[in-house]
Amino acid sequence: MSRLFTFLLLSFWAAALLAQGQSKPVYSLTGYVRQAGTNAPVSGATIFVQSNRVGTTSGKDGYFILPLEAGTYPVRISHVGFVAQTLTITLDKLTMLTIELADDTKYLEEVVVQTEAPDKNVRKVELGVTQLSIKNIKRIPAFMGEVDVVRSLLLLPGVTTVGEGATGINVRGGSVDQNLVLLDDAPLFNTSHLLGFFSVFNPDIVRDLTLHRGGIAPAFGGRASAVLDIKVKEPETERWSAYGGIGLVSSRAGFEGPIVKKKLTVLAATRLSFNDFLFSLGPDNLKGTRANFYDITTKLKWQPSEKHTLTSTGYFCRDIFKLPGDSLSGQEINASSTQFDYRSIAGTVRWNFFINSRINLNTTAVWSQYRTETSTADSANQFSLVAEVLHKQIKSDLSVTINDRHSAQAGVSAIDYYIQPNRLTPGPFSNVLPFALPTERAYELAAYVQDEWKISEATSVVGGLRYSMLLNAGPAQVRTYGSELPRLPGTALSTTTADAGSIYHTNGGLEPRLAVRMTVGEGRSIKAGYNRMRQYIQLISNTTAALPSSRWVLSNANIKPQIADQWSVGYFMNGKQNEYEASAEVYYKTLTNAIDYRDGANLQRNATPETDVLQGKGHAYGLELLAKKNKGAWTGWVSYTYARTLLTIDSRFADERVNNGQAYPANFDKPHTLNATTTYRPSLRFSLSLNFTYSTGRPITQPYARARLNNTIVPIYVNRNQERIPDYHRLDFSMLFEQDPAKKRKVQQSWNFSIYNVYAHKNAYSVFYRFDPRQDSDAFKLSIFGTAFPSLTYNVRF
Repeated sequence: MSRLFTFLLLSFWAAALLAQGQSKPVYSLTGYVRQAGTNAPVSGATIFVQSNRVGTTSGKDGYFILPLEAGTYPVRISHVGFVAQTLTITLDKLTMLTIELADDTKYLEEVVVQTEAPDKNVRKVELGVTQLSIKNIKRIPAFMGEVDVVRSLLLLPGVTTVGEGATGINVRGGSVDQNLVLLDDAPLFNTSHLLGFFSVFNPDIVRDLTLHRGGIAPAFGGRASAVLDIKVKEPETERWSAYGGIGLVSSRAGFEGPIVKKKLTVLAATRLSFNDFLFSLGPDNLKGTRANFYDITTKLKWQPSEKHTLTSTGYFCRDIFKLPGDSLSGQEINASSTQFDYRSIAGTVRWNFFINSRINLNTTAVWSQYRTETSTADSANQFSLVAEVLHKQIKSDLSVTINDRHSAQAGVSAIDYYIQPNRLTPGPFSNVLPFALPTERAYELAAYVQDEWKISEATSVVGGLRYSMLLNAGPAQVRTYGSELPRLPGTALSTTTADAGSIYHTNGGLEPRLAVRMTVGEGRSIKAGYNRMRQYIQLISNTTAALPSSRWVLSNANIKPQIADQWSVGYFMNGKQNEYEASAEVYYKTLTNAIDYRDGANLQRNATPETDVLQGKGHAYGLELLAKKNKGAWTGWVSYTYARTLLTIDSRFADERVNNGQAYPANFDKPHTLNATTTYRPSLRFSLSLNFTYSTGRPITQPYARARLNNTIVPIYVNRNQERIPDYHRLDFSMLFEQDPAKKRKVQQSWNFSIYNVYAHKNAYSVFYRFDPRQDSDAFKLSIFGTAFPSLTYNVRF
């Protein structure tokens, strides 16, 4: 409100001067700077008025504002890596522009086209925030030629995974469910195709992605570790275009263009795979396997006026995975063939209201559903096991530019959660008994404020405060446990029934966020930050890699929300006109109500999951180093991370302790990780890329001894996660052949040849034990990709 009052006061003052004939009226030149062809916002572009030597730069969304007196001005818009434009602007009212800058392909050093200012890593206040453009991601060697948006993050410091083919990523000591993954503001609860081999994001529609692993703005909440914000590119506004590609695993197709030029535009793209024929060529035990997926992404943008923009994004994906023969022993069901079917549906509608030159309002409605189905067609054991998560949200964010030193944001959010944990339906002639776990319902409410304060040229501060609350709603069975007995089925002191729609439990608290940047010299800065995150929805799984069918649960009176507090400090520097950059960050994180499980926990069919879930404390700490070269024929980066994640689960009851109450490493604890990636581009038509990765093996629990009981060998386990699988290392290679981008063609084509795991190292995914009297060792190593995988992909754009 203070910002609105200031704006009205300035308007009144300008009108008064005009009436007295003492000065020309003051207007504002405003607009957006975008990249031609992709409509990606260009951050850090210079908007300079040549006649009176004043100017400004565009923000992270490409937006700029420049107050000027009425008149005609020559305005130059420029940015490194783009062709500069000079426009003649007549300013006689509030003027809103959309400026598109074309890529400058004259110089090899501009192979990396940046949509940020080249020294933004030094100047920006936040730390632990990394943005990758889709152009850079497409040059990284990929498994089976599939450009993988999520897997590219594994080359960044502080990002790991439990192994090849595992779902999700682990960021700074967090589990996979502690990452909030957003596609145009819609949360996705599963980010993998084919049980973890590929990500669900079509590279043709991704504009860029930003990973927040340290400095997390108060606008984000609901997860305890990181935020992965993926933006779908803006549809083409001038002409229609089509594109696609053919690969070994999947093929892609898409189109975009204006329905009403510069008013109504549309984008639609799909990706689908047909891999069954690959298994038919394999050995007999693989014939009959099905492993297919497809995804569809759409975006519709309507701009009826300069002040109003409506954008709608839709997303749908589905996976089907079927084994030729197996046994669902975990479900106590014998079946000869099991099929896994899981799908995600998400949609957003966003209204951007440009109130005036300094105030902007965004209101978004979100709908996201994740559904899994496990089934078998055997007549005697036919069944369908279905689980579902439904997320409905409305949120509104207000941005206000107060003056040159202050810019503020505020917002509110309301989420409606619905979870169907598991519902089993038998077939018409099946011997399987039906069951259904009780549904869960809750509302998550949040509000936040943030102010970015430029104290001086050398010092800036971003401070914010978020308040969030979870309200559990009925119908529900509410169990109360005492402190004299361990929490087990049947030990609840009382059970009450909450009526439908009633609120039976609430939990909430404040989440402060703070980041400080201090410039200590030309191209150098020191940053420090703190943030608290609260997580009210958890993915519970007692397997190392969470399967798509793993169970989601809401926090309640018996499962407390996870609360993470993270402190971090970093040193950042650029050199040789931003050709080189380097950074070092140190972080320390504590986790309250960290989650682990009892030995032998059965989570999927458990009507009382709190009896198998154990909660305690966790702490993670680490050092992240990054060195990067941005210009020249050779570009790339090297990163090293030292990180530890330790959990402590203690209790007065022995069967509720893990490792006898002593600290132990989490499943994804990897102390050392080294990544190196480089791209050599001697010409505009050819580039060669290499990346190498090394990491410490993850922890495992090994038997310390074995005993014979009634002629049966029984392993004896003592402490959890005290041994490790062998260390991991891999080299990848790719070559990209393109047409000369300087030559305009109606059809643009490219070929990508890659080799994943060049020297065919058999990296261990896990080590398991099986007694075999014919061998000296009982240990066996399982490798997912134990050989080199070549691939060839063809891409075309019309």
